[in-house]
Amino acid sequence: MVKSTTILAVLAKEGVAMGGDGQVTIGQTVMKGNARKVRRMFDGKVLAGFAGATADSFALFEKFEGKLNEYSGDLARAAVELAKEWRLDKVLRRLEALMIVSDLENMFLISGAGDVIRPEDDGILAIGSGGAYATAAAKAFFKSGAKMSLNEIVTESLKIAASICIYTNENIIVEEITCENRKKN
Repeated sequence: MVKSTTILAVLAKEGVAMGGDGQVTIGQTVMKGNARKVRRMFDGKVLAGFAGATADSFALFEKFEGKLNEYSGDLARAAVELAKEWRLDKVLRRLEALMIVSDLENMFLISGAGDVIRPEDDGILAIGSGGAYATAAAKAFFKSGAKMSLNEIVTESLKIAASICIYTNENIIVEEITCENRKKN
């Protein structure tokens, strides 16, 4: 199980929001509380978040951004090609991390085992030690019909995860791409 963080992404008709907490944990010690685990890529058209070893995750961010550029922003193709390389490369396959990547059309969880997983029809994906709690909270907010923006759903769901998971804190950073952004580009 990947510990030390929670990343939650929600994709809906109005856009995509992805957030993560800032806690970096080594063993039972909090080493840092304000890490940035969600990034914009490909001129702000793609969001990527990671859970796992920090250095490994940065290496994967760079590899994934290279794949996005190589395949002209085709998120699905870039995700599959990263997963293939991650699984087959002798150095990369030892990296301990998971990634969620999303644009306004697609969202995927990518793992070193070669997994490229699209969320169920609800458009919710989470990784990290608090991922199940954040997923449950986001699903509850949607099911309740709460009048909340995607940013608010991600933020509040991560706060709920932080209240349960000792590897997750409330120093939350959320990145968002709205459909309005697509019209501007």
